[in-house]
Amino acid sequence: MRTTADRGRIYRRCGCRDTHQHQLGTRCPRLLTDSDHGTWNFAVDVPSPARRRTTVRRGGFPSQDSAEQALRRFLEGEAGGFDADPNQTVAAYLNAWLTAKALVLKPTTMARYRDYVRNDLTPVFGTLKLDQLTHRHISAYVTCQLAAGRGRTTLYRCLATLSSALGDAVRQHRLPHNPASPPVLRRPPSPERRIWTAEEAARFLAYCHQADPQMADLFEFLIGTGLRKGEALGLHWNDIHLTEGVLYVRCTLSAIDNNRLAITTPKTRSSRGWVAISPRVATALRNRARTTPCTRGDPDDPFTGLVFCRPDGHPLGPHQVLDRLHQLSAEAGVPRITVHDLRHLAATITITAGVPLTLVSKTLRHSTLSTTANIYSHLTQQAAREAVDTIDHTLTGAEKTSREEARMAWLRPPRDHIHRIREALRRLRFPTVSGFSATADRPQTGRATTLRPPRPRTHERPPSQ
Repeated sequence: MRTTADRGRIYRRCGCRDTHQHQLGTRCPRLLTDSDHGTWNFAVDVPSPARRRTTVRRGGFPSQDSAEQALRRFLEGEAGGFDADPNQTVAAYLNAWLTAKALVLKPTTMARYRDYVRNDLTPVFGTLKLDQLTHRHISAYVTCQLAAGRGRTTLYRCLATLSSALGDAVRQHRLPHNPASPPVLRRPPSPERRIWTAEEAARFLAYCHQADPQMADLFEFLIGTGLRKGEALGLHWNDIHLTEGVLYVRCTLSAIDNNRLAITTPKTRSSRGWVAISPRVATALRNRARTTPCTRGDPDDPFTGLVFCRPDGHPLGPHQVLDRLHQLSAEAGVPRITVHDLRHLAATITITAGVPLTLVSKTLRHSTLSTTANIYSHLTQQAAREAVDTIDHTLTGAEKTSREEARMAWLRPPRDHIHRIREALRRLRFPTVSGFSATADRPQTGRATTLRPPRPRTHERPPSQ
């Protein structure tokens, strides 16, 4: 038996039994004579909450070096706060990962992760050891699921959950690489959205005010503010300040498994913030205040004091709003859309009207400006039409300018022709005199001389006295 320098011990044992069918373990005499007999194991004591010694034993290693490496990895994992058990299965790791994620994720996200892990991933990969899971296993799973008629979108989300779990294992140094990366299945393209025009939205709202005034106030609020569906349904009267014309978004209403409602935090950190209220939205909120029942409930109940709720005071479910939107859309004769498309409609109206993209991103409370640009750059034909019309007007104006310059250049004679005409006119006015050079009036490149030659001497100068 060998003890490591830090903690733990490494030893070799076998499965031989004595006459009473008791395992010999480390007492087998063949271990002293045969170096290939038995397997290598390690044992290490770990602390427990009950203050009792707990010994972890792992075996089956073919050599002493592999056992030492496994023990070293186990101790590194314990020091790093994660389980580096070499015998840990995929099912055990995924369950531990769900337990850790429950502390930081929203209930809706946790419900989706839990369904994928328990219904899809654990039955297929659960018995495999985590260190043995490879990209080949995941690829074979995807092929079988597609052959069985599984939807690509659902399958992609299932693999995204597995990739997120294995990515955490890589960041914790539990695995050297992520077996689910690169993804086996590409992300399916998003379906093309059909966004209402301003005329269709006005027709829908006019019909709603006649057929269902209470739901009309909700749809007026969604289009006028650009809030998300859950943010509008989770809005409380304490967060609305009509005199100042603003409201504050601090929570959202979520449906867990489509059957249980919960008040949670907004989608992103930047979603918390102040939102301006337009006069049209203020009118809808005043109408809502007159029709909302004044019920006094438990002040600690998060569903007390909701702005948009049912006549009995209970919260509205997101699926109820969606069903009512589809029904009213069919009756009003406008295309069928989702509730989240009303947020896209608010963004489309502002972008088409020429509002800077920075202000649109601030109004919609996106995390970054690039997010707004990626979502709404090609969302509707109205927004895209302005971009292509701008290109058309710019190129057409440049072509007109080029044609005008070419026409003026054709009407204007060249400079050398003008120079020749001026030279001919000058010669007609000042003809050349014989005895003088024709190039006398041209600029000289040599040394300058006097224009008048010296007078010839006709007599000699008298001698000086």
